[in-house]
Amino acid sequence: MVPSFDVLARAAVETLKISLPTMMQAAQGTLTTQICDERLDSWSKRLVEQAGIRLEVKGTENLVHGEPFVVMSNHQSHYDIPVLFQALHIPLRMVAKKEIFRIPFMAGAMRAAGFVEIDRKDPASAIRALKLAHTQLGDAVSLWIAPEGTRSKTGRLGRFKKGGFHLAAEAGMRILPVAIDGTRFALPAGGVTVTRGAVAHVTILPAIDSAAFEKRLPELVTAVREAISGALPSSIRD
Repeated sequence: MVPSFDVLARAAVETLKISLPTMMQAAQGTLTTQICDERLDSWSKRLVEQAGIRLEVKGTENLVHGEPFVVMSNHQSHYDIPVLFQALHIPLRMVAKKEIFRIPFMAGAMRAAGFVEIDRKDPASAIRALKLAHTQLGDAVSLWIAPEGTRSKTGRLGRFKKGGFHLAAEAGMRILPVAIDGTRFALPAGGVTVTRGAVAHVTILPAIDSAAFEKRLPELVTAVREAISGALPSSIRD
């Protein structure tokens, strides 16, 4: 694998290139979900290619196109986001901490495209934001949540927060567990240099029906975590 010092700068340029027209179209009232989907697909494809990441995807048979999921995955790197877009190929929006929405240009575009801003210190408001986003986005767009709440500095699977599980249960949405491994080798948490040539292993696991757990939320959390953990290398499962 080869370190590259300009990949993040190029990624920033690519992000700016889709952010500006998204905000302009939002202001004009011409922005649509389809436009955002196509723009996010091309953006994520370019970022994955620029970083030299090779995808190995398993479990695509577990996708049901047209059904909105709450997609939950472990979180190793900022590159998890473009990798997920390219691995899943479904209409998808991210749930991100409010600090990300302070970035000029990018914040406005994210809001316009339907990305969800949450305050991790206020669980109640986070759940309200998730429910509102599901209502506004409609019945065809899935939401991605990293239940660990942040990127793992070691790659090891961390504890899961419950906010996304409340949303899935209350909205009656199925949870699609996804295991990601290898993106940390491209860009680890806190890293500033991209190492080209990483292989991202993405395993799409069978969907879990949140409604089947009724009010047994801890059991739902455990079921999703065990599904993701079981698809990761033993060295980073727990």
